[in-house]
Amino acid sequence: MKKKIVILTGAGISAESGINTFRDAGGLWEGHDVMEVASPQGFSSNPELVLDFYNQRRKQLFKVEPNPGHQSLVKLEEHFDVHIVTQNVDDLHERAGSSNVLHLHGELLKVRSTKNENEILRWKKDLKLGDTCSNGHQLRPHIVWFGEQVPLLDEAIKITEIADILIIIGTSMQVYPAASLINFVSLETPIYFVDPKPSVNASQYQNLSVIEETAARGLPTLVADLIGTRL
Repeated sequence: MKKKIVILTGAGISAESGINTFRDAGGLWEGHDVMEVASPQGFSSNPELVLDFYNQRRKQLFKVEPNPGHQSLVKLEEHFDVHIVTQNVDDLHERAGSSNVLHLHGELLKVRSTKNENEILRWKKDLKLGDTCSNGHQLRPHIVWFGEQVPLLDEAIKITEIADILIIIGTSMQVYPAASLINFVSLETPIYFVDPKPSVNASQYQNLSVIEETAARGLPTLVADLIGTRL
């Protein structure tokens, strides 16, 4: 049986493809207060602003491509049972060829009914007021906004609990509950943290190796080492 590798990815891996990481040092998301464009309250008070914000994100997504970090993770599937849990809402992991991707915070290329969260549609064009679900209710971005539950968290925990190896890439480990996933692996599980400015150090967790590189630079080497060990 193949060993299970669980990979937790954050904004850093997508930033290397040219995806904006939304939040700047001032806490604004491209000039907007986060609660204006990423909360139920913001959507209720100014739905056109919120829809436009995500329409622009969607358009940007079509202009970028997976980078060597994304691509290197695909190679792991030849030797390991690989599951990616991503905080990113883009589809770059899928476009690179990864098979098992769980999007904790939703997906830009999907929308859902404002009244029935289980009615989810693939969506590549602009989403506008008046675009409705099968029951005539307005559609909204399929994004987990601040103040909302993370519906796939329990599934992510179950995946992480049985990891033989955990790889964390390009995340500040400050966004919860995603950042808590590191606490669900066993004490013996090797953890690799790949980030040019890591927010954790090797003394904080048992069996933690910190790789101070970007995903595009650090992951190909790590993947080659893991495959070499496997072989």
